[in-house]
Amino acid sequence: MKHPHDMGGRAGDGPVVPAPDGIAGYDAPWHRGALGLTLAAGAFGAWPIDAARAARERLSGYSSLSYYEKWIAALADLLVEHGLVSRAELVQGDAPPASLHPRALRAIDVPRVLAAGSPYARPGRTPAFRPGDSVQTRQLPENTLVRGGHVRLPRYAAGKTGRVVLSHGPHVFPDSNAHGRGEAPEPLYTVAFAAGALWDDAENPADEVTVDLWESYLARP
Repeated sequence: MKHPHDMGGRAGDGPVVPAPDGIAGYDAPWHRGALGLTLAAGAFGAWPIDAARAARERLSGYSSLSYYEKWIAALADLLVEHGLVSRAELVQGDAPPASLHPRALRAIDVPRVLAAGSPYARPGRTPAFRPGDSVQTRQLPENTLVRGGHVRLPRYAAGKTGRVVLSHGPHVFPDSNAHGRGEAPEPLYTVAFAAGALWDDAENPADEVTVDLWESYLARP
């Protein structure tokens, strides 16, 4: 089944119309609250970012939710799944008094945490491909470890031939990490595809689309 977020090149959605100021529709006060809650909950360390992405993909009615509604709905699911709140507490809108979580993110620490980021480079095997190598993505854009699981190979780029332009070294593998199977690091590459190789009706076939792809997605043509 096609994941609802995998929209690249999909027909019928109309043109992309950028907002004049770049943020229209994303500036409501509750949007800042959604970002803050997600950041604060992530600091508990109960799940990795890949699990958060997978939780958003699993949402029922995905296409009917706005951007930050997806964030909040997925966060609620994760909090319940990991025993941090109960469904009853979510429905009631309150919870009994509790001591501060030992990994609670304090407001004074937020700038430092955001500036530091979360590096996902890891030690691992030597990359099999080098910049300039021709590679072909696997035919099925599916998670080979977990049926129907999280995958970072876009459907539009599956079964296509491209060119490695950057080799980033081993990084955490989302297909494994999103489902609690460990980080399983493997080499990560930026691969360039001619637009004409991806879509028969590309506006400019000579344009290039670059996609970050893990080594197990790739083979030599």
